[in-house]
Amino acid sequence: MTGRLTASLREAPATVPALAAIALFVVWSADQAGYPVTHWAPGTLIILGLLAIAVGLVGLRPREIPLPTRIALAALAAFTAFSFLSILWAGVPGDAWEGANRSLLYLLVFALFACWRQRGPTAALLLATWTLAMIGLAAYVALHLDAASSASLGTLLPFGRLTYPSGYANANAAQWLMAFWPALLLARSPSLPWALRGVLAGGAVLLAEVALLSQSRGSLYATPVVLVLVFALLPGRARTFALLVPVAAGVGAAAPAVLRVGNHLRDDAVVPATLHTALTVTLVAALAVAMVVALGAAVEDRLAVADASARRIRSGVGVVAIVTLVAVLAGGWIAAGDPLARAHHAWETFKSGRGYAANSGGSRLTSGLGSNRYDFYRVSLDEFTGHALVGIGADNFQQQYLLHRRSDETPRYPHSVELRTLVQTGLTGTLLALVGLGAALLAGGRALRGHPARERDPLGSFVAAAALGGFAYWAVHGSVDWFWEFAGLGAPAFAMLGLACALAPRASPSGAPASRDASAARHRSLRPRLAIAAGLLLAVAVVVSLAAPWLSRLQIQSAARVWRTAPQTAYARLDDAASLDPLSDEALVVSGNIAVRLGDLRRADREFARALERVPLDAYATLERGAIASTKGERRRALGLLERAALLNPRDPLASEALLLARSGRRVSVQRLNLAILTQARQLP
Repeated sequence: MTGRLTASLREAPATVPALAAIALFVVWSADQAGYPVTHWAPGTLIILGLLAIAVGLVGLRPREIPLPTRIALAALAAFTAFSFLSILWAGVPGDAWEGANRSLLYLLVFALFACWRQRGPTAALLLATWTLAMIGLAAYVALHLDAASSASLGTLLPFGRLTYPSGYANANAAQWLMAFWPALLLARSPSLPWALRGVLAGGAVLLAEVALLSQSRGSLYATPVVLVLVFALLPGRARTFALLVPVAAGVGAAAPAVLRVGNHLRDDAVVPATLHTALTVTLVAALAVAMVVALGAAVEDRLAVADASARRIRSGVGVVAIVTLVAVLAGGWIAAGDPLARAHHAWETFKSGRGYAANSGGSRLTSGLGSNRYDFYRVSLDEFTGHALVGIGADNFQQQYLLHRRSDETPRYPHSVELRTLVQTGLTGTLLALVGLGAALLAGGRALRGHPARERDPLGSFVAAAALGGFAYWAVHGSVDWFWEFAGLGAPAFAMLGLACALAPRASPSGAPASRDASAARHRSLRPRLAIAAGLLLAVAVVVSLAAPWLSRLQIQSAARVWRTAPQTAYARLDDAASLDPLSDEALVVSGNIAVRLGDLRRADREFARALERVPLDAYATLERGAIASTKGERRRALGLLERAALLNPRDPLASEALLLARSGRRVSVQRLNLAILTQARQLP
């Protein structure tokens, strides 16, 4: 295996920069899933550097890239360019710039993993490295939880839902389950060492149980959908079922103890003893499954089976799989009661408009689908109908939602990757995205069928299936949540999609015939130079596009740390931040807030006015200016500003209360308003 891997690395040297990218993905996963721009923007620059290294040291021959992959690259590049173009009509251009940069990250990741051919061993090295790293991270999280104090558990598992290390329970569940499917599907391959197959299978159990600690309803519904896709579309169903049996048994054995952690709280806090029991049972189940699968894999390695016998075994396993499926469905029917009634209850709680209060008591996973997503989706579709062709601009959902919402939430994103694409980039962007993803999936599908007989690569087919399984989970669960915005989720997903494309059959390189036309030869010699020049110009533009908002955010964070002791230094840094990112109003809003806290209302009003020049729909800056005018006794100007603030955010109780005070002839205290805003924010879960 080592000799094959070394030889394959010589044939696929682009594996090395791809491994460096995987290390970056793991770092993101360990810290807020890469959500802050100060994490993913410099990381994108690293990805750009790794891509440049691959192009410079390995070279790039576009004609050798399979046609579907080339189409995918072109369409995703066009989608990214269109996202940048949407800055021109976005209501909040700074957010559109950030959203376009995030699309650029995923394009670069896909290109790094898709443009160079991979062999089975090198592709397995890439996918197994990331999967094993995620298993190791899950084990660390489990041990960290077991050693944490009761006070720390309140932060790590608020209200019994694990949010560590991503900070968001649903993203937390997704990052473990994205690795679960590659672990499960890779462990099927007879080409991998038996010990590694055992570790992957046991790791799949650990990943599933740690994900279950987050009590994500989205994962509960996404998992069976992906399971159906795996059995319907991926080859090797008998192997999948044979491995799924011990893994499912391990997950099922530990699940009751894990669910008890979130379902049996004491004063809304996790009981440490219950958590310890759950983690112990989980580790024991994972080790048991690892040993069973490793033993079975070792026996398979040493057992020679004739083709006819292998076909009979596969047929028998297929029959057992069908019987098991029927038994599971029947058991689920009995346990759930009337499925139509439960589906009706789920739909009613989903669209009730009462949010989470619509759910019945008991376990979060079975209490209903009550949330405010129905309202998010309603506003998204309404905005799409009004801007069907080009959308409202990348990441420009929040301001429009504040105008039309019926809930009390203030989400920045639509909580659906499909609706995000549709409402923010319109039919144009959606078509480009569909073409890009469809072509990439077509290339990955070709990798599943394997290479021609002369280049048979069975391990490559298993790796392609495992990679597509991980991407499928991200896409399915991301249909009902805001996972596009977490680089620690989106980047590995596009890397796995690109890896599947890299395993697709490719045309053999052929030398170009010599030309008799000297002028034509000179013309061709200019092409590499022009390509290098264009590439350098594009790289510089990418660096500027990523570095400016990243450095701006660093300056804002620096100002936030020093404003109490060095306000003038803070103001200077915020001015620099505003200059670095001329499309965003964040630095100006922060500067205005500091001025309010320091009692400099004149400066505060000026900073909020500058913010509104950049983002006229900013309800918060408008409210602050109205409160400042009222504090200063400028009643007419205060009324105009407060009325506009109430129009921009009709369900904001503070804006409505401030307007009522101003209309009654009383003054609004901007200091008390900010204290109320802060108190309100602290009350949000």
